[in-house]
Amino acid sequence: MTASEQPLSDKPIYNIGAVKRITEIPVATLRAWERRYGFPDAARTSGGHRLYTEGQIVRLQWVKARIDEGMQTRQAIEALREMEREGRFPEAPPPLVDDGVSAPDPSLEHFKTRLVAALLAGDLQGADQSLGEVLALYPLEALIPGLIRPVFTAIGEAWFAGEINVAQEHLATQFLHHRLVMWLMTGPPPRDVAPVVLACAPQEWHEGSLLMLGVLLRRKRWPVAYLGQAVPLPDLARYVRATQPLAVILVAMTATAAESLLAWPQWLPEAAAHARPIVAYGGHIFTAEPEWQARVPGIFLGPTLETGLLNLERLLQQAAPLKR
Repeated sequence: MTASEQPLSDKPIYNIGAVKRITEIPVATLRAWERRYGFPDAARTSGGHRLYTEGQIVRLQWVKARIDEGMQTRQAIEALREMEREGRFPEAPPPLVDDGVSAPDPSLEHFKTRLVAALLAGDLQGADQSLGEVLALYPLEALIPGLIRPVFTAIGEAWFAGEINVAQEHLATQFLHHRLVMWLMTGPPPRDVAPVVLACAPQEWHEGSLLMLGVLLRRKRWPVAYLGQAVPLPDLARYVRATQPLAVILVAMTATAAESLLAWPQWLPEAAAHARPIVAYGGHIFTAEPEWQARVPGIFLGPTLETGLLNLERLLQQAAPLKR
């Protein structure tokens, strides 16, 4: 029987040590939250020791998940209380996806419409409010493919159609980039393995898909070294020699950028000869013009973000023991 089928017990039977193990929230943090925010309001034994209910543990897990996704502690607790007042709080926190990325959720369409409208109007405060609301309801594993990617697409289409100018497009995309970078730099503790290097091909300036991949990798606890836009191959090679990463992931959206990747084996001969590190790539051009898949050395991760993440994680899991 699932948590949603069986009511949560309201008996305070879990001591603070058990709650720490279940939620992975430090004891000092649990005490500080109760002192500062009155959350959760734990019962006490005759000796003054805290006892928690199942419902309180679920709420702690929910708040922690929101904090891991970038919300401030006070904001996460207030979002929880608002949901409880409206009777919308689930009996269990939204599950984090273990295998792959969840498909876009039709119920996110409302938030997409609001977020796109705010960004195209230059209303960054409204965009921030919309994103804060949806972060309180969904994990990043669902929001990246279900909201962030479609919003990027909508902004690009608006620019292409002449509905917004370059300045408006940059303002909107930079808002999303800022959020993605913030999520990339936060998240659960990374595994004790060498990092995954993410880099755009030389002459490639479109980094949205690379940032989204980086965030999803971090959510799965893979350490990420994000190098960003238009990385020259000589500089990439120096960085790889210095850090000995688990994998190098390259993104190219155009034929010009894909052509610049043809020379990577000259700069990373060890990777070309022995696949250490793994070198893989993706991007729009490899789907629009599949012949590039045969031309560019390395491993093509697949035509979509979801497929790419699945294939990359399989490769990383196979290679990780060599780097522990």
